[in-house]
Amino acid sequence: MADNDFLEVIETEVSHDPQNLALREDFITLLLEADPDRAAAELTTFEAMGGDPARVRVLRARVMAARLRGTTAPPSEPATPSAPAPIPTPSVADVEHEDAAPGLWDAERPAVTLADVAGLAEVKKHLDETFLAPLRNPEMAAAFGQKPGGSLLMYGPPGCGKTFIARAIAGDLGASFIHVALADLISKWIGDSERAIQAVFRDARASAPCVIFFDEFDALGGRRTSGGGGSQSMRMIVTQLLEELDGVSSANDGVYFLAATNRPWDIDPALRRPGRIDKTVLVLPPDSVARAAILGGDLDGKPVDGVDLARVAGATEGFSGADIAHVVKVALQSALSESMAAGSVVPVTTESLLTVASGVSPSTTSWFDQVAPVLEYGADDGTFDQLRAYRVKRGMR
Repeated sequence: MADNDFLEVIETEVSHDPQNLALREDFITLLLEADPDRAAAELTTFEAMGGDPARVRVLRARVMAARLRGTTAPPSEPATPSAPAPIPTPSVADVEHEDAAPGLWDAERPAVTLADVAGLAEVKKHLDETFLAPLRNPEMAAAFGQKPGGSLLMYGPPGCGKTFIARAIAGDLGASFIHVALADLISKWIGDSERAIQAVFRDARASAPCVIFFDEFDALGGRRTSGGGGSQSMRMIVTQLLEELDGVSSANDGVYFLAATNRPWDIDPALRRPGRIDKTVLVLPPDSVARAAILGGDLDGKPVDGVDLARVAGATEGFSGADIAHVVKVALQSALSESMAAGSVVPVTTESLLTVASGVSPSTTSWFDQVAPVLEYGADDGTFDQLRAYRVKRGMR
């Protein structure tokens, strides 16, 4: 796939989901080599939308390094007429050495469990009933012919903690954890993405029990029938995923496959068939308990004055975790400006947080608007049962 076509595929995903900071960060990473100036512009947007300050600093340094590489010309050599150099291709020995290389993907051991996930009682209950209970009771599962593995698709609005929940599931299972992002797999070179997927599963099997977590899964497991410059690449990626999920070349015992997406309707149906990624859980905006916990965590160690977390949580109904983090960030910045002007510390208060929150529109609203026509007109294999029940409960049309 040509560079422009490749970047166009990623840019399209960003335009479909502009509030998705993880996807925007991946886009910036991909732009670093192709267009550092554009990467810098995207980084400014990423920071303005509440991107993690630590990630912003790292990405800014990488942008500067990319610009320096672009302005450093190699030593000039006298021009001599010659035939174009052939494109090097790896030898069989090179390929065998690459395939044999261990540890291409680092497997971590998460310290968090679902007990560390505040609130979200319904989400955790559904996770336990449909996914975790059989895995926690392997002898009972074996009696009913169930193997020690499994797969799960988490979907819902962006910024609601799907990645954190995936880590917590790994912690609950006492399993290793491999986090796979879009930028880790997508390549403009034919075959690279498929080899990367093979490496992920190979290293997961070697580290079993192990959870593989694929983020932004709709961008990787998109429908093979869709058009566009990247459709052929998508077909090859989905085909490789199918082979690995089916365990054609190796058994997947002890390998748990988790995927997260904001657009489950865009995932290739072949990936959702029984025996593959056939279980789903809806990760909704945090409830009041979870919102209070997020507020408390973000304010911990900061200058505050008697903040009523429950009151602020009640005023942020429908906010995603990222929205709440943004509210805290803006309130802290405002308090810092006031402190510098006054020459003494001006703490964050309940009222200052409520003022900021009143000016923020929940980013989840656009997602619910986007999913409404899918529920009304799209085919549904049961994936959206939880979502339909939630909308009825909330009085949504």
